[in-house]
Amino acid sequence: MDELDREILSILRRDARKPYTEIAEEVGTSEGTVRNRVERMTDEGVIERFTVATRTGNVKAMIELDVAVDVNTSDLGERVADWEQVDFVWQVSGEEDIVLVVDAADTQSVNQLITKARELEEVVNTKTRLILDEKLG
Repeated sequence: MDELDREILSILRRDARKPYTEIAEEVGTSEGTVRNRVERMTDEGVIERFTVATRTGNVKAMIELDVAVDVNTSDLGERVADWEQVDFVWQVSGEEDIVLVVDAADTQSVNQLITKARELEEVVNTKTRLILDEKLG
């Protein structure tokens, strides 16, 4: 991955629907070059998915999971990533091991996800943080 790839990724992080022609103009290359690089980065797994950020009035939260020391966090992360209201699963360093970023209809739905996480035998503790506001970087 070179500097041009990084520039293209930076633009796509802010707006995944931005036309390749506009990206090309912004980074000073051709539309074909942008298209080829995005396709290559997608094929190589650098770009995992294109997503939509919404302002639906939902409650967004981070549910932090502390798991037992013998737990394979990659396997657990893959399982909880399939939960409907989970947008992201991060394996992190520090006190907790996994962070779920969730987008739920209301606080009751967030609480149900917390309960679901606590019912997993691998999870020894949870901590939840409501996301009050977010800005694109």
